[in-house]
Amino acid sequence: MPLKVIGIIPARYASTRFPGKPLVPILGKTLLQRTFENAKLANNLDQLIIATDDVRIYDHAKDIGADVVMTSIDCLTGSDRLAEVINQSQKFSKASVIINIQGDEPCIAPQAINDVANILLENNDAVMSTVATKMHSEEEALNPSIVKCVLDQKGNALYFSRSLIPGNKTLSFAPPYYRHIGLYAYRPDFLLTYQKLPTTPLQLAEDLEQLKVLEHGYRIKVAVTDHISPGVDTPQDIHKIECWLCKQNTSL
Repeated sequence: MPLKVIGIIPARYASTRFPGKPLVPILGKTLLQRTFENAKLANNLDQLIIATDDVRIYDHAKDIGADVVMTSIDCLTGSDRLAEVINQSQKFSKASVIINIQGDEPCIAPQAINDVANILLENNDAVMSTVATKMHSEEEALNPSIVKCVLDQKGNALYFSRSLIPGNKTLSFAPPYYRHIGLYAYRPDFLLTYQKLPTTPLQLAEDLEQLKVLEHGYRIKVAVTDHISPGVDTPQDIHKIECWLCKQNTSL
């Protein structure tokens, strides 16, 4: 039987802002181990794989009992690394859904992983999906570091931006505003198409890779979730993750 849902965690060592990030310790476990163990709690994953281009990460993945695939150092993005994994085995290319679970998201809600997969499993004509959650403060909505998205009446993404969208003539905070969560699911064949799509003007202007999907005329289904969690972009974020884990009463 072909696997229906495969989760892939792309992990590289040579991060520009935070070299060696996947192997940094967080309360006794590495960031990669926490991301892997947390993602395994999603009950609709048939297989979970770590994809890397570094032998240190490969060996660590083996040590924590993960399935791991070596990829080339030429992969510029996580989606490129996923596409390389798909090309390595027919069982991956025949899956119903491939999920990109970012390696610096150790606290993402397992239900969000289920949601992003289910929205493709339940919509046969959809080729890609992602997740968003409602924002509840003006400070969050106006923060350019937080990516916002707007949806149509059928739950498709209309646009993603670092600016406040939709606009508001009263200049006051008037929900709903949606915060984008960087979790993506693809049809395997579309993932290969996505990898080959040329860059687009809006993608470059906003520095948001998902915009090239919309600019090339494809749709992205959006699952709306109540769950939000911190990720790791810089060394300073490690303390935030540790505090978040303690507040969640997570088993450490």
